[in-house]
Amino acid sequence: MVRYKPKDSSQSPRFCGVRTFMRLEQVLTTDGVDFAVVGVPFDTGASNRTGQRYGPQHIRNASVLLRPYNPDQDIHIFEYCSGVDYGDIDVVPFNIHKTYDNMERELFSLIANDVTPIILGGDHSISLGSLRAFARKFGPVALIHFDSHGDTWDSYFGEKYTHGTPFRRAVEEGLIDTSHSIQIGMRGPLYGPEDINDARALGFEVMPMSELRAIGGEQAIRRIHQRVGNRPAYVSFDIDFVDPAYAPGTGTPEVCGPTSYEAIQLVRGLDKLQLVGFDLVEVLPSHDPGEITAGLAAAVAYEMISLIAWKHRRKQVHQEG
Repeated sequence: MVRYKPKDSSQSPRFCGVRTFMRLEQVLTTDGVDFAVVGVPFDTGASNRTGQRYGPQHIRNASVLLRPYNPDQDIHIFEYCSGVDYGDIDVVPFNIHKTYDNMERELFSLIANDVTPIILGGDHSISLGSLRAFARKFGPVALIHFDSHGDTWDSYFGEKYTHGTPFRRAVEEGLIDTSHSIQIGMRGPLYGPEDINDARALGFEVMPMSELRAIGGEQAIRRIHQRVGNRPAYVSFDIDFVDPAYAPGTGTPEVCGPTSYEAIQLVRGLDKLQLVGFDLVEVLPSHDPGEITAGLAAAVAYEMISLIAWKHRRKQVHQEG
């Protein structure tokens, strides 16, 4: 069986070749593929700074520094799984609904063939298109949502489909099992207490940044595991979850967030959950000096891929045992 892995950067210089995530092969196939990195370069749902449509290529550019062995998770990724860069979904810059249709069709073709998508945005409105695809296979999924904003507003500027509304729409459409879902990291000034309380009213557990800081990362990870249980879980990671000192390249930065190290540790702590998909959104290249944010975004996606490898390793050990 064909197994896909990155080019060896000890043999081929990183500055050579077409930019793909981690220097993976860009192949439009599901045969012999366990995970696929997929770009969704859409930012028409953004309310403040725009340019997140260039996020996927910016993350890919930074990702060439990644190597196949993850020492902190102690896993050689491509000994246990095969992955490709699937390229970008064709978005429609002027039409969010046609973009959602394209996303649902393309992502479901991967999910239906047991390929785990690693989705690079784009603004946070794209999560609704992703969740529609996942719900077609798994039914309502548990959502693990890292963000400084809840994104459960009913509307923004009178519009129902924006980067501030995807999870309310997803609940209304029956895509999320809120009884097993959790939002982590909410902070910053609000329009009113309803900005957080509305999420709780929808059924989400909400862990604001002040609470995360008070209880610490290990207890937060335990809370996530207790909440999600054995449900199929989708991870949505807004890069503005991280403090702008570590991730300045984003559309709506909020101070007093976690460090890049703390954020990575939380992602690593999602092991042993039934993770079915992942998105990373809101990377804004024009406000990212030195590719600080892109490097972090690539690292977060890399940790998620490492969790996929661990899942396959456990399965292999179980089969051999």
